[in-house]
Amino acid sequence: MDEKFIDKLSIFIDGASRGNPGPGAIGFVIYDQNGNILREYAECIGNCTNNVAEYKALIKALEFGSTHSRGEVICFMDSELVVKQMNGSFRLKKTHLKELFQEVKLKESMYKKVTYQNLPREHPKIVRVDKIVNKALDQLNEK
Repeated sequence: MDEKFIDKLSIFIDGASRGNPGPGAIGFVIYDQNGNILREYAECIGNCTNNVAEYKALIKALEFGSTHSRGEVICFMDSELVVKQMNGSFRLKKTHLKELFQEVKLKESMYKKVTYQNLPREHPKIVRVDKIVNKALDQLNEK
């Protein structure tokens, strides 16, 4: 493995939509295996649903994560729907979500292993990423 890459990442991911559908934002925090923050990111993505925002956040997180690792990535999300769809225990019914799912699968190929875990929204690291997503949405409202 390339020296600049680390073996394992943990990425805490969130997407939100105010209004559902409404103005949406995505965010993530990437940690190395020692718990150090490598990257914190948030951006507004236009009008969308919560589920679309969650998927787009996951896609962007996997893109950015690949600059730090090609090894193992654990993606933590409070979206039970996305986690269960990615783990294969929930079917994808909506065409637009199937397209986003396929995009995630494509991003997975950059890594040796990608796993998905659901966490409650009260988890401290999910709370952190939720705050940066909401801050992005708040800044959008100020414009």
